[in-house]
Amino acid sequence: MANSGNGIERRESVAVKVGNVTVGGGAPVVVQSMTNTDTADVESTTEQVAQLARAGSEIVRITVDRKESAAAVPYIRDALAKQDIDVPLVGDFHYIGHQLLTSYPDCAEALAKYRINPGNVGFREKRDLQFSTMIEVALKYDRPVRIGVNWGSIDQELLTHLMNENAEAESPLDATGIMRETMIQSALHSAERAHEIGMGPEKIVISCKVSEVQDLIGVYSAISKRCNYALHLGLTEAGMGSKGIVASTAGMAVLLQQGIGDTIRVSLTPEPGGDRTREVIVAQEMLQTMGLRSFLPLVTSCPGCGRTTSTVFQELADKIQTYIREQMPVWRENYDGVEDMAVAVMGCIVNGPGESKHANIGISLPGTGEAPSAPVFIDGKKAMTLRGPGIAEEFQTIVDDYIESHYEKRKKSA
Repeated sequence: MANSGNGIERRESVAVKVGNVTVGGGAPVVVQSMTNTDTADVESTTEQVAQLARAGSEIVRITVDRKESAAAVPYIRDALAKQDIDVPLVGDFHYIGHQLLTSYPDCAEALAKYRINPGNVGFREKRDLQFSTMIEVALKYDRPVRIGVNWGSIDQELLTHLMNENAEAESPLDATGIMRETMIQSALHSAERAHEIGMGPEKIVISCKVSEVQDLIGVYSAISKRCNYALHLGLTEAGMGSKGIVASTAGMAVLLQQGIGDTIRVSLTPEPGGDRTREVIVAQEMLQTMGLRSFLPLVTSCPGCGRTTSTVFQELADKIQTYIREQMPVWRENYDGVEDMAVAVMGCIVNGPGESKHANIGISLPGTGEAPSAPVFIDGKKAMTLRGPGIAEEFQTIVDDYIESHYEKRKKSA
């Protein structure tokens, strides 16, 4: 175990290079996401990958399910390059991945990693041949793979074998235990087969995706003790809205606190018309609130109570949070360390001034019946008081000025 610097002992794992991103080996936990466009539609897929990358997704997975999708992959990569987006693309293969990778070498070369599901890579006598073919292509192009076992497409032959063994065991496992063990053995046996073909552990990431929080914790707690491969965390279907956010956070936070997990995805079902980038934001906020990484200045804001019947502080908190997220790409490009800045937007005299003093920049807004003024604190000291209808805009200017004066400007490359 290696100390991450925040008290969490990180599980030791082998580092895997995925394009320009390092997964495992003590590297910061990586955020990834997946498109929901038809990959054969180059324009819409390129647009969504770009959106996800700009939101902070460090790896983006795309579906490669048929020949039209495979043929589109190099065009997507090239279209992204024209926008100066070099996010690694991962191909998600099922059933005919061996055919697509061999028939479309440009696709195989354009992808930074291949996802292989042992449960549907092939059946019976074809399984080993088709799995081996995909590993051989990965070796040819020097690409890593994710051996991604999924609760919904588990290896039925292995499951039956383990169930028969379990029936004769002195201390048999329950049905859940057998399913978890099947997933673990499927992943590890597949990794062993990849070794036999010539692939080293520095080219393998493992995942065991399930739908329930306790199963997620159980299966990853177990497999983390049986290998040192880099591990990808996530529920296979987290759900929609607050349910998906809570389930993902509840499961992954427990594992991350134990030092388990090298890359994560929050698999949210988008609400109708919803933004796919929401899953990236949730993953970032999970890691940042746990102290594992910093992505952008977080705004601490008052929840409100009977002392704050006005919505002024709510509106200001929303404006500031939105402003920070929109400005962060510019700030990150120009200033070192700005993502660690803390901002507080508080709602009344009870806790407002005290909480504001703990942030780099804090503002305490008036509660019900209080004088219409908002003291601003900078690095723990009262700096000024804002009044009037333009508080939000004035506070944004204060944030801009603070960044300009407190963070070192990045040197531009020639």
